[in-house]
Amino acid sequence: MKLAVNYEKLIHNLIHPLVIHPEDLMVKKFSEDEHMLTIQVIVHQDDLGRVIGKNGRIANAIRTICYASASREGKKITINIDSF
Repeated sequence: MKLAVNYEKLIHNLIHPLVIHPEDLMVKKFSEDEHMLTIQVIVHQDDLGRVIGKNGRIANAIRTICYASASREGKKITINIDSF
């Protein structure tokens, strides 16, 4: 039995503890088809560096967790991180 993963909730739960302005955190499913999923993460300008991390390490760690989960379902996932 396969359980569908809610990637929006997973990413939100990973990023929420990192940000100073959690009220500005938005995680939206941008597009999805059978094999590809795109997630858009929008954070406050002040939190962008915290979420990306030095040399992109935190962003890459978040992506790695999501890639591993998506590959179990035979999907690929793209995560875009922006600020407003």
